[in-house]
Amino acid sequence: MIAVHGQGDIIGAEGAFADFFHEQVVSRDVVGKVAGLLESARGAGATVVYTRIAFEPDYSNLVANSPLLKMVLQRENLKDGARLTEIIDPLAPTADDVVITHQRVGGFVGELTDVLEQRGIDTVLFAGVATNVSVESSARAASDLGYRVVIVEDACSTATPEAHEASINSLGLLADITVSKDITWTVAEQPA
Repeated sequence: MIAVHGQGDIIGAEGAFADFFHEQVVSRDVVGKVAGLLESARGAGATVVYTRIAFEPDYSNLVANSPLLKMVLQRENLKDGARLTEIIDPLAPTADDVVITHQRVGGFVGELTDVLEQRGIDTVLFAGVATNVSVESSARAASDLGYRVVIVEDACSTATPEAHEASINSLGLLADITVSKDITWTVAEQPA
């Protein structure tokens, strides 16, 4: 399971991107659904991976080549080590979970592929924010890399219901779309 961008600055009420994402996170109960998925994944022995976006405090590792990343500079957020850059408490990682920090919109720029390959994972399940940005970017990359992709539709959100629906409709060509109540975990034994 890959939990995408459950960070205070992105989904929290006081975060820098609250005006974009917080309302839909609350109305769709994304935090509750992702927390439930995390608990069930851990209970089944599945690998839990978090992706979080964070930059050096001076932004020396930020390439602001898109409007969204330019907003990070303008809003002065997502600085590594800052309280609101961390995963929010209801979704907090455990010691057994893997936390991947990256500097691009999608989570597959960096060490995520290596983590999945080392564990023999061939199917990735995505839940989190934002459906049409980081979830979609990561899911498309996963599909291109040969992973089976599952999107938990009701455990994702973005700025508007319309943008969420458009993204889910597009992703339906590359991923299995499901809802949290229908998730069952099958974990293959990993080689020693």
